[in-house]
Amino acid sequence: MDQSRGRPRGADIVVETLERLGVRRIFTLSGNHIMPIFDALLGTDIAVVHVRQEAACVHMADAWGRLTGEVGVALVTGGQGQTNGAAALFTALAAESPVLLLSGHAGLSEIGRGAFQELAQADIARPMTKASWTSASVDTLADDITRALRIAREGRPGPVHLSLPVDLLEAQAETASPAAAEAAIQVGEPSTDLVAAVAAELGRAQRPLILCGPVACGAEGRARMTALEAASGVPVLGMESPRGLNDPSLGAFAEVLAQADCLVLVGKPLDFTLKFGEAPAVAPACRFVVVDPDPGLAARVDPARLAVSGTADALPTLAALARYLDARSAGDRPDDQTGWPAAVRAAVAYRPPDWDDRRGSEGRLHPVELCRGVAAFFDRHPGGTLICDGGEIGQWPQALVKAPRRLINGVSGTIGASLPFALAARLHDPAGPVVAVLGDGTFGFHMAEFDTAVRYGLPFIAVVGNDARWNAEYQIQLRNYGPERARHCDLLSSRYDRVVTALGGHGALVTRAEDLPQALEEAHASGLPACLNVLIESVPAPVIRRPKAG
Repeated sequence: MDQSRGRPRGADIVVETLERLGVRRIFTLSGNHIMPIFDALLGTDIAVVHVRQEAACVHMADAWGRLTGEVGVALVTGGQGQTNGAAALFTALAAESPVLLLSGHAGLSEIGRGAFQELAQADIARPMTKASWTSASVDTLADDITRALRIAREGRPGPVHLSLPVDLLEAQAETASPAAAEAAIQVGEPSTDLVAAVAAELGRAQRPLILCGPVACGAEGRARMTALEAASGVPVLGMESPRGLNDPSLGAFAEVLAQADCLVLVGKPLDFTLKFGEAPAVAPACRFVVVDPDPGLAARVDPARLAVSGTADALPTLAALARYLDARSAGDRPDDQTGWPAAVRAAVAYRPPDWDDRRGSEGRLHPVELCRGVAAFFDRHPGGTLICDGGEIGQWPQALVKAPRRLINGVSGTIGASLPFALAARLHDPAGPVVAVLGDGTFGFHMAEFDTAVRYGLPFIAVVGNDARWNAEYQIQLRNYGPERARHCDLLSSRYDRVVTALGGHGALVTRAEDLPQALEEAHASGLPACLNVLIESVPAPVIRRPKAG
């Protein structure tokens, strides 16, 4: 702050507002337009994590938002710095993750005159955010920051973008201490009538399912889903995978989805993950209940099939339903419902028994062997975080590995976020192990972030399933065009472990299943960011179906 004049710079206002509103950490990559903010951060209690590529900033902020429920804040420069960072907003938007992307911007006084790195940044980010705009005055910067943080958390959480023109950051405010309202959010509580109507519809159904979207797939949301299932006797499931009803972590879910006669969607959009509610994925006679912070989503359901709809936030709705149903007598629920929850849970828990016999060829592991090793590691070291990434290999640990916390790429289906996710997960929990299972194609997106991990002392283990190709696309080629036309998706069988060693981390090559447990223990014991380069068979992701009787 310019003490001689007693008036803060715009950059000071930005930082003071962030700190006052509880921001503890900023993920950033420096650049010309944001150096005033770097200067203003000095002497504050806000921790700075300086990374190697702008998209990594946003992925880290995304993971931070999912793990903490706080708004993850990313700070990048203007021009291509902003476009690099904005590319990661789509993942956060689909995951319903509260993120604030702050980007530097050409000075307002130079717009339209060929300013350095001049771009319509707010327009670029707008389709991937809940809101996107450019600050217009130094005296409204505090209000802009406050509004952005509120929007990111309110209703369906999601990313917000705010561009900060460099001349506003360098300018002095008209007042000595610009003030802004608190970033308090309005919680969308469900009405009593809506809760009663949903409960009544559940009571009429014989085979109901309650399905929740990504916002309910964090720790708080899963606790509320568990409580609602206990209170209602109705299966409650979270859906956050781009595989939708083929999500391998949900086992043979597709089988029971097709049998349901009532789907209660709590913060879960009716979209491609549910095959748009169409047969045969969903029975034609199945009725829908939609409770969502976005009132427009009910319009996606055929009016003839829409039994109940209302506007409310997902987590308060789960809690309100649990309270309402818990207060009712269990005898009010139809007796013939009692077998349905068990059938659903059996389907979700199902894994093909022949997976236990899967073995790789000489010098390569089957993905099942890789996942068994990782699962056993979590058994030996509880309290950890599992991160899954990649087109095909990332699906196997979702089916086979359990951990207290899990981060996946989310409904967007975009790969590449796992290494930034791992750094944010380590910052969130310095104690429990962090293991990221990813593909060799995925590794290439952000391998330089091992430099960031080493600089900040953030140990984690990246288990790279190396089959020397972009396997998801290769599998599409095999299915759609035949092996003779499966071309151009090959990679080198590179020594990614040596890349990490060169950056100051720990690395090892694994070619036998029996060597994986020791390699994991040595990586964990090293106390360094680690990469296990595991050569694997190139096989498709699992699609789990139970064999039909008879």
